[in-house]
Amino acid sequence: MLIATRYAYPADAWLARYDFLFLAALTVQILMLRFRFETWQEVKIILIYHVIGTIMEIFKTSVGSWVYPEHAIFHIGGVPLFSGFMYACIGSYLARVWRLFDFRFTRHPPLAALGLLSVAIYVNFFTHHFTIDLRPLLFLAAAILFGRSWIYYRIWRRWRSMPLLLGLLLVTLFIWFAENAGTFSGVWLYPQQRQQWVMVGLGKFGAWFLLLIVSYTLVALVNRPVDRRAPCDS
Repeated sequence: MLIATRYAYPADAWLARYDFLFLAALTVQILMLRFRFETWQEVKIILIYHVIGTIMEIFKTSVGSWVYPEHAIFHIGGVPLFSGFMYACIGSYLARVWRLFDFRFTRHPPLAALGLLSVAIYVNFFTHHFTIDLRPLLFLAAAILFGRSWIYYRIWRRWRSMPLLLGLLLVTLFIWFAENAGTFSGVWLYPQQRQQWVMVGLGKFGAWFLLLIVSYTLVALVNRPVDRRAPCDS
């Protein structure tokens, strides 16, 4: 929808592009519940990430990290309300593939430790503007927690596996691709993109990796990681 509205949405439409995206995203969410692609329990957790993302967006736009250049009726400060759905869709994706591929784990990090790491990550996204940036320590903590973990997933009838950390990095890569698509479509812009579009720097890859851990932790609190040795349907 971001790319399609960049090229096909009428510039003189009575409904602003951002507001159309908000209503479209809201419709998609309702349909996903109606057709049971998501459970109410999952939606509650996804909503938390939605709110977390929106609060961070309000702060980040206020300090000039990025900007939404177009007008919107549905907005808070300089942030159109559809932006929260972009965060929520990450949690939605994780919750859905967790069920579809019947995730199992070995040596999964303790949820309490992931919770503490997620809080530290989120707080640092605000505090690093005023004090030391703790991202190097957060990356190290994530590597330690996830370094020994393996994820096992079933596609059709065949089980496959990979290091959990690798899986998180691969998901982050596609989020980074999506962010490039989003800025290319002009939905939001970083300062260096104001005059001419350039690719989003790899530094944002690290930021999204950390935010993905927050989303992953919230979904894990609902789905509760199952050990690979636990009984499962054949």
